[in-house]
Amino acid sequence: MHIVLISTPIGFLGSGKGGGVELTLNSLVSGLLSLGHSVEVIAPKNSKLFKCNQKAKLYFIEGEDQISWQHQNYNSPVTIPDNSLLAGMLEKGIDIAKQADVILNMSYDWLPIWMTLNVEIPIAHIISMGSQSSVISNLISKVYAKYPYNFAFHSKIQANDYSFIKKPIIIGNGFKLENYNFLDSVNGPLAWVGRVAKEKGLEDAVYVANKLGEKLNVWGFIEDETYAKKIEQSFPKGTINWMGFLTTYELQKELGKCRVLLNTPKWNEAYGNVIVEALACGVPVVAYRRGGPSEIIQHGETGYLAHPDDKETLLSYVKIVKKIRRENCREWVEKNASTDIFANKVVNWLNKVIKEY
Repeated sequence: MHIVLISTPIGFLGSGKGGGVELTLNSLVSGLLSLGHSVEVIAPKNSKLFKCNQKAKLYFIEGEDQISWQHQNYNSPVTIPDNSLLAGMLEKGIDIAKQADVILNMSYDWLPIWMTLNVEIPIAHIISMGSQSSVISNLISKVYAKYPYNFAFHSKIQANDYSFIKKPIIIGNGFKLENYNFLDSVNGPLAWVGRVAKEKGLEDAVYVANKLGEKLNVWGFIEDETYAKKIEQSFPKGTINWMGFLTTYELQKELGKCRVLLNTPKWNEAYGNVIVEALACGVPVVAYRRGGPSEIIQHGETGYLAHPDDKETLLSYVKIVKKIRRENCREWVEKNASTDIFANKVVNWLNKVIKEY
């Protein structure tokens, strides 16, 4: 199969601004290449693919980033900036795709979904969020009526946000497991990983660390400086260890040393890449039973799930996390979330999309 892949229009690959989409894209490219498929990636200028993905052709596009729908109101109108990066990526993708089988879009935005109804080339969409926009959800419904196979989701709970989709295609996610080393560090520090933004709920994890009299190691791109400073000022100085944004290889070396990953989202995560990354290193996860993480974490086996926003229960589970056998965590990832498992699901789905046309 010859696949043209459209990247996120929020930050270049490697910047951390694109959140989990950056890792998902690289993992998928790796899996597709290992299965013998041809992949071309269209991404913002300065983007970098993992070294193992050098066989994929990479095209650079310049332009203005889109505003993330996570940071807009549900009823906000569509805004397309002048010199739009997303429009430029789509224009290039459609041109290249004349010689390909399918365009695979990984940006959650209105324009590529609208294009599905206006070009003859198959455009498949990996939807990376729950319903964050009325105008996008309404458009997905319209496209779905004509092309019911053109959308795939990371988790069932995410797909439930789109009630009009009767039989959602669930593809999960996958990771290159040789990039993650198993460590049996039962006495390590507390960890939190993610974009530092309001919807990620970092303050609840800091609350747990403060109650335990420990420091919390925080890895990730600080998207909202004001939010980060507000949290820092709300707790005793030094409670947060700001560790910065690291590459996958560097992150897993540090994450594996931790005894637990705290995951505290205030919104419905579509999947939860950092959870699987932690599990791949043998690190149990204590999280809220909200969004994709609630489908990934096996309560009592690979971590614990607390009711959403229940900080006290979250704290109680961290206190008993040593009961979790760390080998269980790695084994779950090997059986459910490798790049080959993920890529095979995507290929089976794309074959349905192509056949539809």
